[in-house]
Amino acid sequence: MSAVTTLRIATRKSPLAMWQAEHIKARLEALHPGLVVELVTFTTQGDKILDVPLAKIGGKGLFVKELEVAMLDGRADIAVHSMKDVPMEFPEGLELGIICERENPHDAFVSNHYKTIDELPQGAVVGTSSLRRQCQIQQQRPDLIIKSLRGNVQTRLSKLDAGEFDAIILAAAGLLRMEMHDRIASFIPAEQSLPAGGQGALGIEWRANDSAIHELLKPLHDDKTAACVLAERALNRRLQGGCQVPIAAYAELDGNALSLRGLVGSVDGKTMLRTAQSGLAADAEAMGIAAAEDLLAQGAGAILSAVYGHDVK
Repeated sequence: MSAVTTLRIATRKSPLAMWQAEHIKARLEALHPGLVVELVTFTTQGDKILDVPLAKIGGKGLFVKELEVAMLDGRADIAVHSMKDVPMEFPEGLELGIICERENPHDAFVSNHYKTIDELPQGAVVGTSSLRRQCQIQQQRPDLIIKSLRGNVQTRLSKLDAGEFDAIILAAAGLLRMEMHDRIASFIPAEQSLPAGGQGALGIEWRANDSAIHELLKPLHDDKTAACVLAERALNRRLQGGCQVPIAAYAELDGNALSLRGLVGSVDGKTMLRTAQSGLAADAEAMGIAAAEDLLAQGAGAILSAVYGHDVK
């Protein structure tokens, strides 16, 4: 029996973050009778700064910093993250090795009047905070007006309902987890909007030297999802990408066969570079790196350098 009797989950206060933390809490308490799991809530810098695009203020790492500090100083034991929001590198003393089974990884088209992107009228206004979504939409529909949209899911939906946008694009997983199926006008296929690396998957971060907590978490790990996410994040890492960049990476597993699609686009959608790799799940990380190298060979470095403000080689 584990010596751990109480486990504290650091979480943001947004309804979706709270759902994710409550979900892991329920699963851990079911797996380990007698274990008490508590939630420790935080308001992060990313939650406070809502009037500036994420790409200009440091990306989604702003959503995890306070949680990581709390784990390092002992106020919390683990943090639950949406894998698409997790930075590529972790602070010394923390690790993330538990990847839970993936929810729907696709983007969702959300509108009160239209069913798909194709149905939108000329010059319609679409809300998204993602450069990845923006570049893919602009490639297909350069006539559409893309406006930045920040805030939690409820805030974004309220702005749509208030008429500020004709449509907004959200991760399907978040809406499905919060039982908002009825807000999804359609799921956007990967051929039209290739998802972000890690989208739809939850990951758990903890103190690297805490083997007792790691043992408690192990039953939550899903090998199939982890292989896909490993390939996707390897692509992103080689391109020095975070989550707020015009990079997409989506892997699918069929038995031991792994296929990976990747994309780098200019923000205006005028240049779109794509790659596809296939191989064995055991080679997931190498496939991700190979996909990134292919994109760099096509010219991705110049696109990303313009976004990052420094060279990408």
